[in-house]
Parts: sequence; C-alpha cells; structure tokens
Amino acid sequence: MKDDSVYLNHNVNCIAKIQENTAQGYEEFRASHTLQDAVLRNLQVLAESTQRLSDTAKAAEPDIEWSEIGAYRNVLVHDYLGIDLDAVWDITQKDLPKLAKAVKAILLRLSGCGGSQTSL
Repeated sequence: MKDDSVYLNHNVNCIAKIQENTAQGYEEFRASHTLQDAVLRNLQVLAESTQRLSDTAKAAEPDIEWSEIGAYRNVLVHDYLGIDLDAVWDITQKDLPKLAKAVKAILLRLSGCGGSQTSL
C-alpha cells in the first residue's frame, strides 16, 4: 500500500486540473466535449485515489463524505452514458472546494508541520 501522501497529491493534481478546465465558466464547459472529458477523467482519478486512502486519513476529515466520492467513481466508470453534466458542474463548484481544503489539511498533518506542502 502506498503512503497516503501519494494519493492526496494525486487529489491535489486532479483538483488543479479540474479547476483549470472549469475556469472559463459553465457555458464553455457545456459547449466543449474536450473540457467535459478532461473534467470527468480527473474526477474519476480523484475518486479512485480517495478510495485508496487509509481509514486514518479519512477519519482526519470526517465532514467529507468519502464513501460518496467512491460511489461517484463507480457512476463515472460504469454509468458513463448516464452522467448528468449539470451535476458534474455542481460537484466542481460546490463540493470540490471543500474537498480541496480537507486534502490540504490532511497533507499538512502528514507533513508534521504548519507549512504548506502544496497549494490548492
């Protein structure tokens, strides 16, 4: 099993890519299959890497619904024809910032210092 920081850093990278790919706004996202595919792929990788976090890491941020993130990964992978792009947009705008803060907090705890190991 890899260290939690490996998976958390995957989360950081995915969140940054999702933010980059949604920065132009909702209309641009809805109009571009390339942006949609990029966001969906990064959500999938993000969800997969959160599933691999230890229970200890997840317990450090109990307000995050870790099991729902994992369940959404299954939707992205197995129900790809039924993905609701409006729901995806809502996730990127409402849920992702909260997850970004939690990931940063866990990384700070793992580093054992108050300094930032990464920027979200």
